[in-house]
Amino acid sequence: MIAMCFLLPGSSAPGLVAKGQIRLYSMRFCPFAHRTRLVLHAKGIKHDTVNINLKDKPEWFLKKNPLGLVPTLETSSGQVIYESPITCDYLDEVYTDKKLLPADPFQKAQQKMMLENFSKVTPYFYKIPMGKKNGEDISVLEGELKEKFVKLNEDLVNKKSKFFGGNAITMIDYMMWPWFERLEIFELKHCLDGTPELKKWTEHMSEDQTVKATMFPTETYKAFYKTYADGKPNYDYGL
Repeated sequence: MIAMCFLLPGSSAPGLVAKGQIRLYSMRFCPFAHRTRLVLHAKGIKHDTVNINLKDKPEWFLKKNPLGLVPTLETSSGQVIYESPITCDYLDEVYTDKKLLPADPFQKAQQKMMLENFSKVTPYFYKIPMGKKNGEDISVLEGELKEKFVKLNEDLVNKKSKFFGGNAITMIDYMMWPWFERLEIFELKHCLDGTPELKKWTEHMSEDQTVKATMFPTETYKAFYKTYADGKPNYDYGL
């Protein structure tokens, strides 16, 4: 069950989480929440979704997560978990069908190190569009992003595998994917030039049923991010 509502200040908190389910507090277009949506779908976890208006957050949500950020999970016993990598690790540990993280401690540590390195990549997806909007020279930033992509391409070459965790999709692929899904929206697809293995990875990921089920059309993304850049995000866009 998915509740596509954007709850505002003064709104009542949703009811208790149904037994046997988990609740995701999300925002439809947030790449960090997208990570958790991917994991929920990939593992077939029964859940409901409550979308939060991040510009005007309801008071009850801030009591659940003082940071006021999505994704946030809530269990039927009232336990609250937040921060996207933590929510995804939690889901993989509690719901043991179709494990996404490797069982081997070293391989698991490798994925966490890759994720830490990727955290240095995501800021470019905000710096470059904002710099462009402000009429700034973004050539240096784009050059730095291309260097990051070259390193990711080298990782795939060295691994000799389709995905970053092997020949099947694992947690690290889902953790990175939301930003690559937004490359076209942010007009950054050209930054993949010269990274053939990384390009192939994006193609393989695009064929995944979970990726297909959680994506939005490019035009929907573009329309939302335009409202976001204008300072008036329309969280209901496309509903």
